[in-house]
Amino acid sequence: MLNSIITPTSGSAQVVGYNTITQSKEVKINSGFLPETPGLYQKLTAKEFLEFVGELYYLPKEVIFSRIDELISIFDLEGRENDLLEGYSRGMKQKVCLCAALIQDPKIVFLDEPTSNLDPAAARMVKDLISDLTKKADKTIFICTHLLDAAEELCDLIGIIDNGILKIEGSPKDIIESAEAENLEDAYLKIMGATRIEDLLAWREEVPRSTKKDKKKKIKKRKKDK
Repeated sequence: MLNSIITPTSGSAQVVGYNTITQSKEVKINSGFLPETPGLYQKLTAKEFLEFVGELYYLPKEVIFSRIDELISIFDLEGRENDLLEGYSRGMKQKVCLCAALIQDPKIVFLDEPTSNLDPAAARMVKDLISDLTKKADKTIFICTHLLDAAEELCDLIGIIDNGILKIEGSPKDIIESAEAENLEDAYLKIMGATRIEDLLAWREEVPRSTKKDKKKKIKKRKKDK
């Protein structure tokens, strides 16, 4: 909804000063988006794929090629930019997806589970890249994640949403202190209410097990009914 891809059922929002409903084109031009499971054309090279994405934003050719070279350098993909994407590792594919989210030089970048399905080394790499984007490239990064350690490490401002309702908002430190917790994960469990193992197993006690005698009685009754 914040990327003007889905129309909200109610309410309104603004992204970098533009209304997500009435100014959807401006929102899309000024925001980059990386979904949790992005689509890549495996038979294209990294350069070809980024050129394709750049053309979707109607960027001039010279601007596209200039930004591709810059992004390839920033994300340390030199030497592999002309290889087919099907030969890339997950971490490298995630790098290319981040390049695609930045090709039009957006003011804000939305990342949905940016470290999803990555091994620890690749996840660390992506976290470092996100930090560099905010510090060196002056980008605002909006992250949606269930990985609370990543949120605590990367985010300046955090909001916890439950069934569409914003339960709490603040810096990681403020949220941890307000919940009198040791870390963000502990604070989250206190705010949301942790589910106990006893509650998860309660169904076993609610549904009585049928005994062999009960089964025999049921079989006999069916025979009589017939």
